[in-house]
Amino acid sequence: MDIVAVGALISSCLASLLKLGDQAAEITGSKIGQDAWETAKKIWAKIHPKINEKEDAKTATDQLAAKPDSAARKAVFQEELETLLKENQGLAEAIAKILQESNPIAPSVQINQTVANNEGQVIGQMTGGKAIGRIDGSVQGGVNF
Repeated sequence: MDIVAVGALISSCLASLLKLGDQAAEITGSKIGQDAWETAKKIWAKIHPKINEKEDAKTATDQLAAKPDSAARKAVFQEELETLLKENQGLAEAIAKILQESNPIAPSVQINQTVANNEGQVIGQMTGGKAIGRIDGSVQGGVNF
């Protein structure tokens, strides 16, 4: 299970999750996509009681809800979530099952490409997702990032 992805999913709609049952929260939460929202609600139903039992996790959750764009608060929430899941193997397994059933988080794909003796030409195509790369050596020509 990708704990970072779970943390990102929950933190992206945390304010709405804290107000579940409120019609406005449902509308706001569903803006991330209906499948992702339903998955987030299922995961939240599992972890929310455990978060409330642990003072540090509850504080991190409340602080992130107050400032959802704060990278520092997201990092603290992520750390508390990771600790919570490590301490509760059954909870981690339940969340993994939810993710497996709904799969709102695209699985990661890694492509390694080595080009040698080809004048550094790399040709490829990618749609959707995120590309992260590393270039060793010099870059020539028109490169757009």
